[in-house]
Formats: sequence, C-alpha cells, structure tokens
Amino acid sequence: MFDFSFSELMVVMVVALIVIGPERLPKVARTLGHLWGRAQRYVNGVKADIERDMAVEEFRQLQQKVQAEAGALEQSVKQVTLTADQQVQQINAAVAQLSSSGQTTQLPSPTADPSSTLPANKSQ
Repeated sequence: MFDFSFSELMVVMVVALIVIGPERLPKVARTLGHLWGRAQRYVNGVKADIERDMAVEEFRQLQQKVQAEAGALEQSVKQVTLTADQQVQQINAAVAQLSSSGQTTQLPSPTADPSSTLPANKSQ
C-alpha cells in the first residue's frame, strides 16, 4: 500500500527525533505502536464480522436448497403413493369383478418361491 524505502524511513525518523525531541520520542513511539495495534485489531474484528455474516448467508442459502429438495422429494413420494393406491384399487376392482362373475383364478401362494412364478430377468 505505502511504498517506503529504508532511506525515506530514516529521514522520517530523523525529522521526528528533531521535532519531538529525544526525551519524548520513546513515549510517542510507544503510543503510536498502541494505536497501530488497536487499528489492526479493529480491522481484524471487522473482517471477522464480515466473514461470519457471509457464512450465515451461505448457511441460509444451503438451508433453502435443502428445504426445496425435501419438498420435491415429498411431492415425489406422494405421487408414487397415489399411483400405487390407484393400482391397488384397479387390482381390487378386477378381483371383485372376477369373483362376482364366478370365475376362479389360481393365484400363487404367498409362501411359494417367487422365482418359480416370476419370469427370470434376462438383462442380468
């Protein structure tokens, strides 16, 4: 930011020694050091506050994304449930129609081996 060479810094120190005087120069240098430290702590505090605010905002955006994904998943589950319920109703209606017409169908036993009643998947 500031580009001081060593020679320029020496000139400033000699002028300060002449203007302030040798007896007060250590006290002034100490005071300037304390003020410089305070300024650095203040700047670091402001930076930390800004970073914290940015992190909070990022967390809020992440929370909104997660909530949107959860809502989409909930809608998907509701749609699948609705489709499954409709298919169950259609199956129940078909079974009721078959039983009312007097036809009997042989349904596989629930304890039977599922591989014997289902066709094998040839894609494996």
